[in-house]
Amino acid sequence: MRSDVFRACPGLRTAAAVAVASMLPSLGNAQPTTAPADAAAAAATTQQVIITGNPLGSDSVIAPSSSSSLSGEGLVLRRSSTLGETLEGLPGVSSSYFGPNANRPVIRGQDGDRIRVLSNAGASLDASSLSVDHAVPIDPLVVERIEVLRGPAALLYGGSAVGGVVNAIDNRIPRQPAAGVSGAGEVRFGGAAQERGASALVEAGGNGLSLHADAFWRRTDDLRVPTFDRPTEDGSERRNRVVNSASQAEGGAIGASWAGADGYVGLSADTYRNNYGTVAEEEVTIDMKRDKLALAAEVRPNGGFVRTIRGQAGSTDYQHIEFEGPEVGTTFKNRGVDSRVEVEHAAFNLAGASLRGVFGLQTERFRFSALGEEAFVPGTRTSQVAGFVMEEWSGAAGKLSFGGRVERIEVASQGDAADAEEPRFGEARSRRFTPKSAAIGGLLPITPQWQLTGNLAYTERAPTFYELYADGVHIATAAYERGDPLLNLEKGSNLDVALQWRAGGESPNRVSIGAYTSRFSNYIALRATGETFVNDEDGASLPVFAYQGVRARLQGIEIEGEWRAIAGSSPVDLDMKLDSIRATDRSNGQPLPRIAPLRATLGAKAQLAGWALRGEVVHAARQNRVPDFDEPTPSYTLLNLSVSRRFALGAADALAFLKLSNVTNELAYNAASISTVRVLSPLPGRGVMAGVRMAF
Repeated sequence: MRSDVFRACPGLRTAAAVAVASMLPSLGNAQPTTAPADAAAAAATTQQVIITGNPLGSDSVIAPSSSSSLSGEGLVLRRSSTLGETLEGLPGVSSSYFGPNANRPVIRGQDGDRIRVLSNAGASLDASSLSVDHAVPIDPLVVERIEVLRGPAALLYGGSAVGGVVNAIDNRIPRQPAAGVSGAGEVRFGGAAQERGASALVEAGGNGLSLHADAFWRRTDDLRVPTFDRPTEDGSERRNRVVNSASQAEGGAIGASWAGADGYVGLSADTYRNNYGTVAEEEVTIDMKRDKLALAAEVRPNGGFVRTIRGQAGSTDYQHIEFEGPEVGTTFKNRGVDSRVEVEHAAFNLAGASLRGVFGLQTERFRFSALGEEAFVPGTRTSQVAGFVMEEWSGAAGKLSFGGRVERIEVASQGDAADAEEPRFGEARSRRFTPKSAAIGGLLPITPQWQLTGNLAYTERAPTFYELYADGVHIATAAYERGDPLLNLEKGSNLDVALQWRAGGESPNRVSIGAYTSRFSNYIALRATGETFVNDEDGASLPVFAYQGVRARLQGIEIEGEWRAIAGSSPVDLDMKLDSIRATDRSNGQPLPRIAPLRATLGAKAQLAGWALRGEVVHAARQNRVPDFDEPTPSYTLLNLSVSRRFALGAADALAFLKLSNVTNELAYNAASISTVRVLSPLPGRGVMAGVRMAF
């Protein structure tokens, strides 16, 4: 690991001092318990309480149907090289899929700065929301659990969570006291990109002190796909690989904490490096690095009004350089700090029921810069401070949760540099916004097996720096993009209802049927203006797109279920998922772009003498609802198979697996990708992946 990850990042001392001063506990005598370093023994898809967006640890804050969780064997078998591809196929979740290396999650048709990507509930300050060719600096190889919230979570995480939240959770700051030494390791090889990957972690502790260290390494070749016609300047060419899609990534972390009966306090430092090709240009590669320092603490006072105080702070130094062959093209930098403090108060009686809640403060500040010929945004500074409160009323008739959030955000542009050869961004300027959000949710138990849940939310989101100040050629989207410094707050409301049935006991039988609708009175969309920009350098003509506020509506359904078809010592389980979304720009009578079509998955899993065999069929319908500047995406049907076996290897628990993806080698395209890249990078072809994960 490079030593520069340990240097003091700007602003960390201030954020850390605030958090530590308010949260350092008088830690009592530790009661050591061994925290497992690996969740491989857990169920494939956990049914435990979702932590993200749910500080009270209750299933009524976020409707269970609107959340998903991956850990243990389920995460091991779904892991891909990116967060978006790992989560692709969960109810309501697709990916932006700019080739195999840059994939942000898309939730219910929304992505970019409407989806909050978190690392241990802290901000992941990067440049992935600015452009679809920018990767998220979180590698699934070292993640122990991923939680997804579908629908607005702006109440707790701000306007950038109006579409949902993805939280990647690891144990880099141990929350529980460890005793002795434990660890885990994983190796994998194969797949359509001939991936070679390995990860390892070790944890040790005693007398309240816990230490953590992890590292990962990954290499991939150009992605193998079914033979397709790749567009070129002179027409097209037959290809069976995605050009310039190879990658190499590595990173790691160290962390330590002191934990006892009254709380914990800990620190971690991590580094991430990724060098990958951009599939839109054959000679362009991105060299990305991200260094982060994090602090987390929790205090559990004995008695009184305050039940728990939680806090965290982080400092991030992010940079990526786009190379055109051996020459440096554009350099992107994002440096910032974020902090968060939550105070949970004790429950008290109100109108014959229990009322408990949490209130808190969140801050975020970062500076973004883009230097080079392809920079289409100026240097900017964004700062945010927000306060929020959430309460839960729980009685015999059901549960009710409600709360609100107020933010103060400033987005400032540095404008053109004094020595700029071609002034484009104008003078320095700034905008200030005060977004407000409110939500109410309820849970009504109908019978011991049936329950009805619902959430109603009103959200406001401040325009981002690129929505306000972009003005230039965006190579990744093959368009000229123009911001609007006069944009107003994005405003919308969301209704989410679901009916769930669970058999109870140890039976996996369950069904969830949910529906939602989101209406925006001002939805900031990137729309084609009908203009054409002629590039002076090469004479190429590019369409002009501008960020505009429109009225929009998104509505959809999500259904999932699981059924034990054969019980006994060798059970057979069936499962299904179905989701569909319809998204419309109501101001212009056009469908919103890059929306996943109706999708359905049917799966079966059989267990026999330590072996687990699974097969699934994934179908995506043809997407015909596209705006005028886009093209329909054909339907596809994929067959995936896997076999795994758990066994003991000395004192270690091991899981070996073999996955066969896209068995029929069907040519498929992702409707959520931008049209210019979709035709250059089909979904992966037939691949065989093998690996083993061990925990001790």
